[in-house]
Amino acid sequence: MKSLFEYLAMVDVDQDVVRNIVSQQYRQDPFDDLTSDPTEQLLAQQILDHIDSPMSSLQSPIVDHPFGDNRWYNTIHWPFRNWQASRFSDGTFGVWYGSKTIETTVYETAFHWYHNLLGDAGFEQQPVIAEREVYWVTCSTALLDFRKVVQEFPDLLHPSDYTFCQLIGKKIHREGHPGLLVPSVRHPAGENFAIFSPNVLHTPQLAYSLTYCLEGEQIVVAKSDSPAWLTIEVRQLQGKTLPEPSSK
Repeated sequence: MKSLFEYLAMVDVDQDVVRNIVSQQYRQDPFDDLTSDPTEQLLAQQILDHIDSPMSSLQSPIVDHPFGDNRWYNTIHWPFRNWQASRFSDGTFGVWYGSKTIETTVYETAFHWYHNLLGDAGFEQQPVIAEREVYWVTCSTALLDFRKVVQEFPDLLHPSDYTFCQLIGKKIHREGHPGLLVPSVRHPAGENFAIFSPNVLHTPQLAYSLTYCLEGEQIVVAKSDSPAWLTIEVRQLQGKTLPEPSSK
């Protein structure tokens, strides 16, 4: 472990990171009365996101309350209030995950969505549909750069055993580092951000609404401006099982 951290460099980051979450749109879209065109509805939401408000110049809401500003809570604060075991956490603290590109977030979330479906009753009743929302969230900090050490430490990218990564995450959390940058396991061409503090994240902006549809041996991903934007073969997601749930 010590030798790994001796190899690491820091990388300054001040950029938008893609965050892909379960859709919160359980109610009627507020722009339905203005237009039935999904593209125009998205444009209206993006314009609304950029309208100045009393909180627009702040990096976090004045009142940190889930009902005070749902966008901030859902896109930034949720994993820090609802701890879950993940690649870089054993479940005793929260980690926020984002990606450099929308494609990478789709492969990452589609993998977990598909494998969670395998344990659900009614999974065999296809098609199975999930609604997602993709946001740009600005990350401004210095991150530990793991991208150049993965060949020497392959367990950083182990598809199912998170033991090594969770030890690293515990050390990073204990020492107060804000986060790290690492290649994606589910989308080898991509890169992921693992962030350990909400204080380095700000200004969430809606980018797209997505629909995942499991149809036979494919997951068809529709984007708000493209009905069949990306297709993922299920076989690409098989043979890479998730770790057993933590007993903590």
